[in-house]
Amino acid sequence: MARRCSRATSRFTGNIETHLRKLETSAVLLCLCLLFPSPAEAGLYTASDQILVLTPENVDSVLINSTAAIVVEFYASWCGHCIAFSPVYKRLARDIKEWKPAVDLAAIDCAVEENRKVCTGFGIRGYPSIKFFNAYSKGDSTGQDIKGFPREVQGLRQRIIDKMETHEEPWPPACPPLEPTSQAEIDIFFETNSVEHLALIFEDSKSYIGREVTLDLLQYENVAVRRVQSTEEALVAKLGVTEFPSCYLYYPGGNFTRLKVQIEARAFYSYALQRLPGVVRSGRPRPVPSDLLTNNTEEPWRPFNSSRVYMADLESTLHYSLRMELAAHPVIKGEALTSLKSYVSVLVKYFPGRPMVMNLLKSVDSWLKGQTGAEVSYTVLREILDNSAQVPDTALPEGVRWVGCQGSKPHFRRYPCGVWTLFHVLTIQAKTSGGSEPQEVLGAMRGYVHNFFGCRPCAQHFDAMAQESLTQVNSLSTAALWLWSRHNRVNNRLAGALSEDPHFPKIQWPSPDLCPACHGVKKTGEHSWNLEQVLSFLLSYFSSNSLLTDYLQDESQVLAKQRERHETQQLALRRIERKAREALDSITQPPPSQPTQEEDEEEEEEEEGPEEEEEGAEGAAAAAEMGGKASEPAPWAKPEAEVGRGRRQAQRKPSIVGMRLRDVQEDIVDLDSFVNQHYKAKALRAAASSRVKRRSLQRKEEQEPGPVFGLGMELDVGLGMAGLQPVEPDLGLGMGQQRKRLQKRGLTGQYFGGSEEVEFSQQLYSHRGRWMSVLSIGFSKVDISLCVILYFLSCMCLLAMYLYFKNRLRLRRAKVALP
Repeated sequence: MARRCSRATSRFTGNIETHLRKLETSAVLLCLCLLFPSPAEAGLYTASDQILVLTPENVDSVLINSTAAIVVEFYASWCGHCIAFSPVYKRLARDIKEWKPAVDLAAIDCAVEENRKVCTGFGIRGYPSIKFFNAYSKGDSTGQDIKGFPREVQGLRQRIIDKMETHEEPWPPACPPLEPTSQAEIDIFFETNSVEHLALIFEDSKSYIGREVTLDLLQYENVAVRRVQSTEEALVAKLGVTEFPSCYLYYPGGNFTRLKVQIEARAFYSYALQRLPGVVRSGRPRPVPSDLLTNNTEEPWRPFNSSRVYMADLESTLHYSLRMELAAHPVIKGEALTSLKSYVSVLVKYFPGRPMVMNLLKSVDSWLKGQTGAEVSYTVLREILDNSAQVPDTALPEGVRWVGCQGSKPHFRRYPCGVWTLFHVLTIQAKTSGGSEPQEVLGAMRGYVHNFFGCRPCAQHFDAMAQESLTQVNSLSTAALWLWSRHNRVNNRLAGALSEDPHFPKIQWPSPDLCPACHGVKKTGEHSWNLEQVLSFLLSYFSSNSLLTDYLQDESQVLAKQRERHETQQLALRRIERKAREALDSITQPPPSQPTQEEDEEEEEEEEGPEEEEEGAEGAAAAAEMGGKASEPAPWAKPEAEVGRGRRQAQRKPSIVGMRLRDVQEDIVDLDSFVNQHYKAKALRAAASSRVKRRSLQRKEEQEPGPVFGLGMELDVGLGMAGLQPVEPDLGLGMGQQRKRLQKRGLTGQYFGGSEEVEFSQQLYSHRGRWMSVLSIGFSKVDISLCVILYFLSCMCLLAMYLYFKNRLRLRRAKVALP
């Protein structure tokens, strides 16, 4: 035994670096197996329990020629003793998790029909049974029975150490020597090893602390652990050791110092040694403090107090939870909708947020409670989150600003850290604010993680923990402690995984440095938690009065940004609507090359502007002459806009089925109709000017009737129907009234030499010309003549074609001979 141990010591000290490098790949693969469980899982154990689940497909690859020793439990899922032992076996797996490169745990359910042949092959007759398989076991090996094994973690751990010490050759490459060291070996240790720290644990011969700490530091570089028995007098005298157990750090040149720990026990030794300067996990680069100040992340590094909680982390968690994770669910319904309502309700009750954040959470909670349907749309929910209604003093800052949860790289910590912190705060607030339901916060957390948390394996692991023991929570205090213990369990499972930040290793929290009173030791030397002190620490650490507000965005700035964003969105929305209207109008509007009706009207308004000003001036002068009625508007008076609009409608050019005729500055003059050889446009302007003058001098009871609507000059664009346009009111008057009006206008003597008969005949002819203009839809007589000729020619052409084809058919008719 001594000779074998000596060979093991010599071999390990000479090739430690080679063995560790060979095991880096296997350690990473083991971590990946823990993070991504196999679909084949045993009845009492899952991969999240850090126990290998054996099946007929993987049993040979796990047990045969393995570089690590394997401890296997053979059980039946229906066995009551197996069910009672399973929690102990799970705790053992968590306790010796750091031993995995040298020792690993496995289990197989013999009650499963497919596994029956495997269990029979290993000679299993009863349950539970535990076997120890050496490293590099052969294919015909059936393992070593561990008979009468204890049902508690410490006893099982020590039995495994005993098996490791009696391990046959070859020795597991990753396992350091477990036998006691001597003065001679210590004197030449640094000549054959390149580690920075050598830890010497002095203990009695019956103590297991030295061997346990040695295996606990198995996955760490730059530190080596050796056990020294109290009987090694020379070394004990050299270092002046008086207490057993005790730990000393030994350096080249014979320098040494005692390791300061709160209690001389395994857990405190392991924790202190793992945090020595330069000590890192195998395969990980050394964390350099200056790296945190470099631009490793998207934002500059924010110095923070690791013993406090920051509100910036909580608000960042809310933003990512409500705006990022929920956005992956366009429609939320069923169980997910119920979980969302419970989640928001708990936030409203217990989140210690700023007033504007609480106002937003209340509005979201009120909206969700008002939704009676089976589903909700996230798009509508997002409008509530963004406060689209612009409720005063209501906002949730956008973006993330991690402080206490920031990592050394963008993929470390952050949101998972924020989720744990958020729910710790909620459980403590429920405790301090006098909540009545112990599982209210935990139930909301479980529902949210199950339905919305993006990491699905993480959600499954958490749901498995909740299903296992959440029913045991019967008070608000136990709710806070349950969440704390499960958080530590997750830290234990993920310690050493690829997701662990080397600057912030996952430990059992709170550490002895942060809360010394939380830690204790049992009579057996095992570490224990003082739950009363732990609860007191949690109440203080996560209290709303202890939250730091550093790095928070100012409320006024947040609200101002929200208003600015809302105004920008509204402006963009109006721009889109305007473009949509323009696109719709372009379907019915004329081509851009032709002047539109609005442009024509604007040109007419510009031309008529001076005349309207003159008319207004003349009207004002006439009103001044009327005496007492000058201060009141005449009943017939219309706004200038209406007068101009009526005149534009009277002068509007005709259009045919969406096509506008060219603008005619002057109509073709008919010498028979207008002997005065004045153009129509000038006559119309002169008549309009005279009519306005006459109206301004007319009494209220002598007002001329409103415009009479007749067949207009413009065809409807869409339907091709003639519209109604106001025509000259002169057409509806009698002959005497027309003479009187013409006399008032002063046109008789000016244009027609004072002959009433000539005047009347010319007026009738003028009216007949207007009706002809209406019927011809604005065409001249030449245009009408051309249309008639073309129509006649087309008819003659069709008749000729008909006669031609009729003759051809007659010629082709077959001749029938008579008998």
